[in-house]
Amino acid sequence: MNMVDIIQKKKEGRALSDDEIRWFVDGYVSESIPDYQISALLMAIYFKGLSKEETFCLTDAMRHSGDTVDLSPVSGIKVDKHSTGGVGDKTTLVVAPLAAALGVPIAKMSGRGLGFTGGTVDKMESIPGFRTSLESSEFLDQVNTIGMSVIGQTAHITPADKKLYALRDVTATVDSFGLIASSIMSKKLASGSDAIVLDVKVGNGAFMENQHDAEILAELMVEIGNNAGRRTVAVITEMGQPLGKAVGNSLEVIEAIETLKGKGPADITELAERLSGIMIYLGGKAKTPEEGLEMAKEALADGRGLAKLREFISAQGGNPKVIEDYTLFPQHSVQKEIYAESSGYVTGIEAGKIGLASQHTGAGRATKEEDVDLSAGICLSKKVGDKVERGQLLATLYGNDLFKLENAAITAAAAFKIEEKNVEKPKLIKKIIGL
Repeated sequence: MNMVDIIQKKKEGRALSDDEIRWFVDGYVSESIPDYQISALLMAIYFKGLSKEETFCLTDAMRHSGDTVDLSPVSGIKVDKHSTGGVGDKTTLVVAPLAAALGVPIAKMSGRGLGFTGGTVDKMESIPGFRTSLESSEFLDQVNTIGMSVIGQTAHITPADKKLYALRDVTATVDSFGLIASSIMSKKLASGSDAIVLDVKVGNGAFMENQHDAEILAELMVEIGNNAGRRTVAVITEMGQPLGKAVGNSLEVIEAIETLKGKGPADITELAERLSGIMIYLGGKAKTPEEGLEMAKEALADGRGLAKLREFISAQGGNPKVIEDYTLFPQHSVQKEIYAESSGYVTGIEAGKIGLASQHTGAGRATKEEDVDLSAGICLSKKVGDKVERGQLLATLYGNDLFKLENAAITAAAAFKIEEKNVEKPKLIKKIIGL
């Protein structure tokens, strides 16, 4: 095969064959095809698109470009959960314990974050002693023993996706439905679970800013999963304002613990219960999603979810005393408050600006090599729909560099919109696809 011919074919809008797709993926991973030719192909794909058949094939080629996880030693129906990313999204730390407490095996691999805050792995590493790297046998044994384990994704999973995503990022070809869907689903399929729940965010703090595009992406990912023999459901959820009130690594872990204690913000509680309910249903522990939802609510109310989180932390070497003593988490040395400059109602909080401000506090990273400040971040005191008086506290920023916090505070303050007339609180769960 010839790479120039493949680029020309896609440039003309013709579909690539399975053999052509697998050939260029293998060639790029083995470095026999240079970046500049793959860049040209990605741009052709960006403008001409991928058919469903091409997307299915690209997903499968990336899925098998490295190691795949064999979860067959784990008994039961394994269910994974993936979020397309947002601001304050700590749902894994709530839904995984709830689902596992009801008998659904959770064998999850998560990544580190780029941008607003760290990823789930970074958040868990704010727990003293917690290990995010386990040997394969230990990982599987833990899932069989306590029902859940969450570890960092190995470098050997979907190397083609890692290389292609890095190239898409610097060639302005990220926002292509086929490329996004195949990137996400190749990792999920390689991770080995039997069923997948996708939390597809929509709004100014999400990759998909309007619901129409979010639905197209969600439907495509559901079809990819089902086509690969994995029962897949997508939930489209609001990300026009941050999820919960905490944005940052240890801050989000603390909020997840509070949620499992029954004292979390209404939105993170609602979303966690709904996602857990679907996972419980897909895991065969409930006859309907509605029954799964009720079971999740009961597990949260009676403390089984919190007990499972404690067991999970202990199993992976973390100090379970963090559940009662939040001073055991990394501590900030400075903080900065933001106050309302007028009275009225909070009619908007731009999640993207809050996320950017959080990154500026030190809670996020711009490159994979950067360290994150696990104590840094933002806690909101007001959400959309809340009444506010002039001089009232809107948010508090935490970190260890006052100069960073002062700059971050300017961005965070600009995220709040206060008006005389109130608005309806945004609907959190907009649509469910695949049930």
